[in-house]
Amino acid sequence: MGFFVFWFLVAGLAGLFSIVSFFLGEKEPDQEKVSAYECGFVPFESLGRPFSIQFFLIGILFLIFDLEISFFFPWCVLYNSIAPFGFWTMVGFFVILTLGLVYEWLKGGLEWE
Repeated sequence: MGFFVFWFLVAGLAGLFSIVSFFLGEKEPDQEKVSAYECGFVPFESLGRPFSIQFFLIGILFLIFDLEISFFFPWCVLYNSIAPFGFWTMVGFFVILTLGLVYEWLKGGLEWE
């Protein structure tokens, strides 16, 4: 019962805040707020230019070396109590990460310029 009361309270407050901000919010933003924002200065080049491959390689690096911790930590904590399926699933995950690292290495993503 308390669970539903909590969620009704949350939904009511969220709706109330949305309605109040709609009526009290600024309707006509100034020119500075609607201008393009890119690192605090006006961009020098065309906005339609595609990103460098280095941008995507750094994104892949982030996934390989940072986000996998969220998968490895619970696996390491429960290592002795998981079934063989869980073990081999994580081995497959290690293989995928290793392939990603090799791809980064071959594309030059680990070379700092």
